[in-house]
Amino acid sequence: MSLKWVDVLDIAIELSEKYPDQNPMTISFPDLYQKVMDLDEFDDDPDRCGEKILEGIQMAWIEEMD
Repeated sequence: MSLKWVDVLDIAIELSEKYPDQNPMTISFPDLYQKVMDLDEFDDDPDRCGEKILEGIQMAWIEEMD
């Protein structure tokens, strides 16, 4: 399975599993972007990501932590 930018919830789940000690409330968008790009399952055009997508991933990740 490969992840695309639209797979916000799946990306958030992967991030929460790969970075259990990372607080998603305090991560910067450049760091978040890099962490998504570093996911093994992620395969999408790096230029297709915008602030709204990163915001969605961050919110979903925060929800995953609860």
